[in-house]
Amino acid sequence: MKTWTVVALCTGLVAGCTGQDDRIPFDGQFFSANLRNVDRQLDVFTVSVRPVSNSLQGAREAGAHQAIVHCVNSFGSSDIMWEAGPDAPDSQLTIDGDTLVLQGRCPGTR
Repeated sequence: MKTWTVVALCTGLVAGCTGQDDRIPFDGQFFSANLRNVDRQLDVFTVSVRPVSNSLQGAREAGAHQAIVHCVNSFGSSDIMWEAGPDAPDSQLTIDGDTLVLQGRCPGTR
């Protein structure tokens, strides 16, 4: 009986690690940021952030954060060479509907 109690407790703790409390707000809002590698290259990526209508500044920050996490985890460096980055002027940002699209590359190597 004790074994099942411990298993249930551990399962509950692990499930709780991915809850709402782990989300990071940017400019006071929560965003969904999705990073995808381009043509199976680990260093080249695209980040899609939505909903940009909540806050353009927050969407920029959320996209940059997602990219930094990727580059640090993959290459051990937060350096990013942006093709279409979060620091671009508003008029040069790629916004598709309610989604901000950023593109960049991690310059480090493994």
